[in-house]
Amino acid sequence: MRSWWGGRAGRPTVPAGDAGAAPGPGLEPRPHAATAPDTAPGTTHAPGPGSELHAGTAAEPPPGTGTAPVPHGLPETDAHLPRLGFVGAGRVGTALAVALRRAGWPVPAVASRDPARRDRFAALVPGARAYAEPQAVLDQADLVFLTVPDDAVAEVAAQMRLYSGQAIVHTSGVLPSSVLAPAMAAGTEAGSFHPLVAFAGLEAALAALPGSVIAIEGDEPLLPLLSELAEALGARPVRMTAAGKALHHAAAVLAAGGLVALLDTIRELGVAAGLDDAAALDTYLDLARQGLDHAGALGTQAALTGPVVRGDLGTLRAHLGALQDRAPDALPVYVALVRRAVAMAMARGDLPADRAAAVLALLAALG
Repeated sequence: MRSWWGGRAGRPTVPAGDAGAAPGPGLEPRPHAATAPDTAPGTTHAPGPGSELHAGTAAEPPPGTGTAPVPHGLPETDAHLPRLGFVGAGRVGTALAVALRRAGWPVPAVASRDPARRDRFAALVPGARAYAEPQAVLDQADLVFLTVPDDAVAEVAAQMRLYSGQAIVHTSGVLPSSVLAPAMAAGTEAGSFHPLVAFAGLEAALAALPGSVIAIEGDEPLLPLLSELAEALGARPVRMTAAGKALHHAAAVLAAGGLVALLDTIRELGVAAGLDDAAALDTYLDLARQGLDHAGALGTQAALTGPVVRGDLGTLRAHLGALQDRAPDALPVYVALVRRAVAMAMARGDLPADRAAAVLALLAALG
């Protein structure tokens, strides 16, 4: 089977009413959903144990159509596009599948050990058939998304064996694509596809994908297709190296959960200052938004303000004393941020070396 990613220069289109037309130059018809990509003509690939269809899956397609009925308002899939299979039907996999299916990409199969998740995925993604075991998805997909928790990626990949011409990607932010090596065979490709989106809920994730960043990494021939998939979601693809993924993910964690943790520290200080718990965070949110906007517009160094920039030792001393007495758990956070602000203010040229040394000595005196 020919790969779907080599030399892709854009999404080919199928004229309306001509979905069964012969593919253009360089594209081959996809095998029937029940046929393995590398089986001999006239034969089929027998499904392995656990690959049978389960209750709650999508209905069989009408005779002669090859696809399940498409609900009103949902775009027909483009027969020239690679079929996308999903292994894992949690928040990330379900949201990506729904978004890509709405964008016109075919999503014929999903595998999950959780029956409730299988049923929900099949209900949300028209035409998707649900299985218990991951190998069954390979009989119906050209590109497989492995959307399982990071710690399970290598284990699940070891249960799969790609056919020549197929590709597989995971959605981990920290793992390189090389972790998928156990599933690889000759003529296959691997990558990673990590949306910088908080998948707290389906509708929120679907709303957040357009305009987001998706970090892609992996085998070079596959990257143009991954970029195309990101753009189909309305996102911006950013290429990463395998060596840079852990730091990239650490930055992403700080930008999301780390920022929330900082906001909780701010809330704690507001409560300690006498504000009502329900109103404490809201008191400072507008100021936080201003800081984010200024950092985005001016850059972080130019956006830095506060007593560190001025070298205001009296203010800093008052802050540290109050934190020690009334909010000791927040003190290490404050100290770490002051140290960072000292370095930024010095790099900007606003904080003389002697004042910077005095600020750092004040912090060191805390023990």
